[in-house]
Amino acid sequence: MQDMYATLIPVESSAIRAVGYDGYTLTVEFHSGRIYDHPGVPEAVFYGLLNAASKGAYYNQHIRGRYR
Repeated sequence: MQDMYATLIPVESSAIRAVGYDGYTLTVEFHSGRIYDHPGVPEAVFYGLLNAASKGAYYNQHIRGRYR
């Protein structure tokens, strides 16, 4: 059986601990320990998050509430 989660990549962020992407679903782990899966996220949005100066702000503006 395959692992259901993408490999998480640690990121420098005061809000987000790590992110993962399998080509369809974005997985975001927060420092609180909560993990959220966002299916249907385009690759460009994932790379936007990785390259954002403020990953928490990018997440809130471009991902949160837009992908379930």
